[in-house]
Amino acid sequence: MTPHIDRRHALAGITAMFGSALFAPIARAAGAVEQARGTIPVISDGPPSVAVFTPLQRATMTALAERVLPTTDTPGAIAAGVPAFIEKMLADWSLPADRVPIIAGLNAIEARSQSVNKLAAAKASPAQQDTLLTEAMEGVLPEGRAFFEPFRQLVITGYYTSEIGITQEREYLPVPGEYDGAYPYSEVNKVYSA
Repeated sequence: MTPHIDRRHALAGITAMFGSALFAPIARAAGAVEQARGTIPVISDGPPSVAVFTPLQRATMTALAERVLPTTDTPGAIAAGVPAFIEKMLADWSLPADRVPIIAGLNAIEARSQSVNKLAAAKASPAQQDTLLTEAMEGVLPEGRAFFEPFRQLVITGYYTSEIGITQEREYLPVPGEYDGAYPYSEVNKVYSA
């Protein structure tokens, strides 16, 4: 029997990796989990309460999320439901001001792709999408830096709190085994989550 894994508990465990720079909606959701001790609904349940993205922004966000965590020997961001998680977080756990850098960044990336690649960012090649993300990260795009880190955090949080992220990318151990300080590093295949 597979143990039940829920996003609330995974979220509470992942927030420490971003430290004090944690994007406000993620911190808000994690804080609610901590305060409620599991009595709130699972974050990904139900549709977003408001539409956050236009269809073009949603397509761009989805394509870029897959570039942050692409499909390799394990499923990528799209298969893990990250785009729906991002929209849910921005709809239900953010203030309108929290959405501004994400929306502005997606619009700037789209404009840059139209200008340089002559096509929508969602239809650009993976290499072109990587370049667009790199330009955002490096501040080449005016709204890029304000967009990149919150977007990266949303993608990573969405992925590593999904069932795919917990069970396929990481090795799920409901009760961790004993500590073995001499365990050979070459035998470590996955990062463990509990």
